[in-house]
Amino acid sequence: MTRKGSRRYISFSVRVSILLAVLSVSLFAQGKNPVILIPGLTGSELRHKVTNEKVWFKTFKSKSEDLRLPLVADPTESRDDLIATDALREVKIGILPAFDVYAGFIKMMAERGGYHEEDWETGSDEGFQNALYIFAYDWRLDNVENARLLLRKVKDLKRRLKKPDLKFDIVAHSMGGLISRYAAMYGDVDLPGAGRKPRPTWAGASHFDKIILLGTPNEGSANSLNAFVNGYSIGSVRLDLPFVQDSSKFMVFTIPAAYQLLPAPGTLRAFDEKLEPLFIDIYDPKVWSKYGWNVINDKQFASKFNASERKLSPVYFRAALGRAKRFHEALAVAEGKTGDVSFYILGSDCKTALDSIVIYRDEKANEWKTLFRPNGFTRSDGLKIKADELKKLMLAPGDGIVTKRSLEAVTESENSGMSSIIGTSAAQFACAEHTKLAANARIQDQIIGILGGKSMLAKGNTEK
Repeated sequence: MTRKGSRRYISFSVRVSILLAVLSVSLFAQGKNPVILIPGLTGSELRHKVTNEKVWFKTFKSKSEDLRLPLVADPTESRDDLIATDALREVKIGILPAFDVYAGFIKMMAERGGYHEEDWETGSDEGFQNALYIFAYDWRLDNVENARLLLRKVKDLKRRLKKPDLKFDIVAHSMGGLISRYAAMYGDVDLPGAGRKPRPTWAGASHFDKIILLGTPNEGSANSLNAFVNGYSIGSVRLDLPFVQDSSKFMVFTIPAAYQLLPAPGTLRAFDEKLEPLFIDIYDPKVWSKYGWNVINDKQFASKFNASERKLSPVYFRAALGRAKRFHEALAVAEGKTGDVSFYILGSDCKTALDSIVIYRDEKANEWKTLFRPNGFTRSDGLKIKADELKKLMLAPGDGIVTKRSLEAVTESENSGMSSIIGTSAAQFACAEHTKLAANARIQDQIIGILGGKSMLAKGNTEK
């Protein structure tokens, strides 16, 4: 080959190399799946749909509205004038520093993940890639209703973007994980009626690729029963509230989602005064009346609800409990299958959380007492049970709210004979409190890694 021909060959080779490089960028450097952030219980801002007054979160109760839902015969039909408008990004109380709820996570997704926030209804044409959508929902309502709402929003968005095959990734915190699981397993379909066995169709799985369950109480939480008995209040064990106005047990009674956070059937650990296992059917209203948990029997109940609500309250209570039981049963029949959705379980196991309750008879007061804290007590035979003994029995590793057992669905998996009811996913841990999981740097690294196609930690690895 002549020198001139050689130069032409080299020039041609360079041009071909550049062309191939450009083509490879266009072919392989595609955008990431859009991500949906699903907050947990209390994690969405609630406003009055007419006045736009913020009712949740605010330090002091609204003068015109509260968080109670009206009591009706069917819990799925309970509605008021509040609507969800956004994720709760931070909480500010007086002169105290702002408490980060989801603001830091959203900022991290933009700065480190390269995602831009989009609106469900008015988003840009680039909403199909590298996009972050906030699924704000009324966390008081039935979880199935919110799962169906999620599916409708996803379908509408895909039609608007003209991307019928588009798949989303989900980062779901706490109760949001239960919503995402139901949406994937059943799609836009209600629970089967009482007595009918649920059969997952995975009708919603075609819309999702990866679902990250962040601190999700897959088996529920004993703390939810505590809320029904004692209410939510500052300074007590609480389910998912960072800093809150006092919330009474009467308010909790009206919220369908609270029932669906009760321990799943067959997972409640209860003990009698001798610290022997005690079988409790937490979904039987008679059990609630026996142990003094049913607020309908509270002497203040009549002053908290009007005549119509008082009349309907037993019907509502039975329906809410029954629906919560069927909700857990529907999630538990996954039998290790995932519908081709990749599930990732992230959480914490360095903070003790309530794992079991103790029930004993107080003969002097002539009533049953339920312990939700490891406080010492005296048995009916005069023997004193010390707090240290109760701590070993009642507390277990977790994130302060959700136990490791519930996060991994250990008991339900054992009951079903499957390694995990949500597939073969192994949980990965960092040390953080439940309400601070989304803000934890270690967990954020893990989420970015998962969304990018790789996990930053080996499965089952734990950092204390």
